[in-house]
Formats: sequence, structure tokens, C-alpha cells
Amino acid sequence: MLEPIVASTRRRIESIRDRTGEFRARAADLPPVRSLRQSLTDDRLTVIAEIKRRSPSRGVLAAGLDPATRAKEYQAGGAAAISVLTEPDHFDGSDDDLVAVRATVDVPVLRKDFTLDDSQVWEARAIGADAVLLIAALLSDEQLAHLHGTATSAGLEVLVEVHTEAEAYRALAVSPSIVGVNNRDLTTFEVDLATSERVGALLSGVEVAVAESGIFTGADAERMRRAGYHAVLVGESLVRSGDPVAAIGELRVS
Repeated sequence: MLEPIVASTRRRIESIRDRTGEFRARAADLPPVRSLRQSLTDDRLTVIAEIKRRSPSRGVLAAGLDPATRAKEYQAGGAAAISVLTEPDHFDGSDDDLVAVRATVDVPVLRKDFTLDDSQVWEARAIGADAVLLIAALLSDEQLAHLHGTATSAGLEVLVEVHTEAEAYRALAVSPSIVGVNNRDLTTFEVDLATSERVGALLSGVEVAVAESGIFTGADAERMRRAGYHAVLVGESLVRSGDPVAAIGELRVS
């Protein structure tokens, strides 16, 4: 499933690379970002609530989703940050979704995409993202360090995502403030919460550890809290929820 996503991402990069200068100029006029790191630091488990229209493994999750309205509900429920999937070809996302959310909420906004190039980092800053996702599995050590540095230069914060112990060691080499462990296997898209428990043992020195994917209930959140996580990133269950305010409250375990 990952190969076509990466291929379409590379085509998108070709369409925006020449605009990097424009993105940098727009970014220069923007105020400082809202700190994702600070927002996720709390005595209780914090929640990054995701705007996600579709996934390759689950299909359409929320037909007719209004990103701004749902983001308002997330914030009202106590979400510490909003993640917006902007990948268009496989997740039905768009930059417009992020722009709408950023204009609606006061909490930090994470751009969730498959970032492979500097142009995407500067584009994220230009459209108002406060933080970007870097997926270790898609990047060499050199690319990860370079893009992490580019994001820092752009004034963005970074969530470095890993799936295995080996990727965790690679991520730690760039001294990230925020590391996410994704319970979803990127080759099969199967989910196992034991992944976060296993890999999380390596993250004791990380300022903010985030568990991602497969978290649906308060019991799931409590399991991640016991494993040492400061935050959870939750998408599917929240975009499907009829009461996202209550759903987020259930996830914010002590």
C-alpha cells in the first residue's frame, strides 16, 4: 500500500518544488508557531485529534466531513492539538482542510503528510501548520536529519514517527523533542498496540512520546499511558464519533 502513496507524493513534489522560494517568502511574514511540544505536556494523557476523511485500509471514514466544524468540536472536548491529513490521492485530504482548521482553533495544528522534500516543509509553514510529520521508515538517516533541520529552520516543530525499535534508534539520533510510535504496520496496515509498548521502552529520554493508531477507547488510552506515553494521536474513532467531545474526554486518562 505504501508504494503508490510515495509515488503520488513524489509527483506532488515535482509540482511544488519550483514554488519553494514563494513558500519561504510567505513563511517569513507569519507569526511564530503554536508549540505542539508544550501543548502535549500535561498531568493527564493529551490527545492529538485528527481530521481524516479516508484511509487506504478502511475506505471513507466520514463522508461530508467539515474540517473546521469537527476541529471546533475537538477543541471543545479538550484536544491538545489537531492533526490534519493533507495527502489528496489516498486520504482525500487537502491543504485547504489545514487552512480551514488553523483559522478555526487556538491549539497547534500538525500537518500529517508524507514529507520527503524541503519544498513540502516550507509549504507546510506557508499554509499555517505549526508542526510537520517525518516518517522514519520513508527516509534515510541523512534525509531524516536534513528534513528535521529544515523544519527547525522554518520555525516548525516536528513529530518524528517510528514503527520499530530500529527506527526509534535512528530517530533518537536527531534529538527529537516529540516521537510518535505508530501501531500500524506500514507494509500490511495491520494494527497492534503492543508495538507502542515494545518500542516505547526506548523513549524514556524523549520529552514527549505519542502513541498513534489503533486507539479507540479509554481502556486503549490507559494502556498507552501505562506504557509511558504522554499523548495519543487518534483519527478514525473521532471522525466517526457522533459525540467527539465526549470521546476525547474518555481518552484523557490520568
